[in-house]
Amino acid sequence: MLRNNIFSCFVFYAVLLVLKMYVLAFITGQVRLRKKAFANPEDAMRHGGLQYHRLDPDVERCRRAHRNDMENVFPFLFLGAVYSMTGPSLAVARLHFAAFTACRLLHSVAYLAALPAPARSLAYVAAQVPCVSMALQILAAVAAYA
Repeated sequence: MLRNNIFSCFVFYAVLLVLKMYVLAFITGQVRLRKKAFANPEDAMRHGGLQYHRLDPDVERCRRAHRNDMENVFPFLFLGAVYSMTGPSLAVARLHFAAFTACRLLHSVAYLAALPAPARSLAYVAAQVPCVSMALQILAAVAAYA
């Protein structure tokens, strides 16, 4: 499969997105430690006591950014893999994959930095364009078999 240039291009961007999700998880953990806001009592006890078993707005912002990635990156992983099998041109496929990746990176930055609206919304909407495009092209490619 990695000899297929389009699929290899998809894998490159997919791995970048997964690594970005790992970075968000790491950031969430670091903010938890810095703010002493732990989700589990045993973690709070290890770091000073049950008073640190609490919610923190900064930790919750990180968690929302990570959850939003899961809600958007996971569908992209499916769509991109299937789209790679429909025989698109490499240039068009790369544009879809790179645009989605760039927009999701911008979305994460906007979320974590609490940039003013509509920065995060624009990044979200822009990331949906390549996904919808891929979904429609997949449907067109398989419609005859439905």
